[in-house]
Amino acid sequence: MGNMTDPRQDSATVAVDGPPRWLTTDEQVAWRGLVELSVKLPALLDANLQREAAVTNFEYGVLARLTEEPAGLLRMSALAQDCNGSLSRLSHAAKRLEGLGLIERSTDPADGRYTIATLTEAGRRKVVEAAPGHVRTVLHHVIEPLTPEQLEQLTEIARAVLARIDPASPFLCGSVTSRGTTPPG
Repeated sequence: MGNMTDPRQDSATVAVDGPPRWLTTDEQVAWRGLVELSVKLPALLDANLQREAAVTNFEYGVLARLTEEPAGLLRMSALAQDCNGSLSRLSHAAKRLEGLGLIERSTDPADGRYTIATLTEAGRRKVVEAAPGHVRTVLHHVIEPLTPEQLEQLTEIARAVLARIDPASPFLCGSVTSRGTTPPG
């Protein structure tokens, strides 16, 4: 039986018996809207964060996630998972963030096989400075156009789709709801 958290494995288990099923008009409209949104929203967030804070959306997410830890540190493997990135992508971002003095990397003293990312004071200041503009962007482009009912539906849609593609998602495990609700400090 395939690993259900690996989308490549999961897609292989989709039944192919009989003629192909095509999307209905309503399904096609919803799908194309989601595809366009999944391309344009990250680009918009990236552009705003790069203009206002000189970091990408992914880099901001890394820094913000580290602010949520009392000691400001996490193993790189856990950080990659929490930020929805591969370890390779995180390593690339961490190298840049380290070069900017926003994080430091070190060997985990408890287990030398792991690397720890630690937020510096400059990194904490970067998040504190960037957060208001980032939140304004998210509010303006994502939250405010929706009614409370649509916002609840969006949450449920995210849960339903993530349950199919990543049952171990931090969002589904409830850890996201407790994070990021207050300004970093």
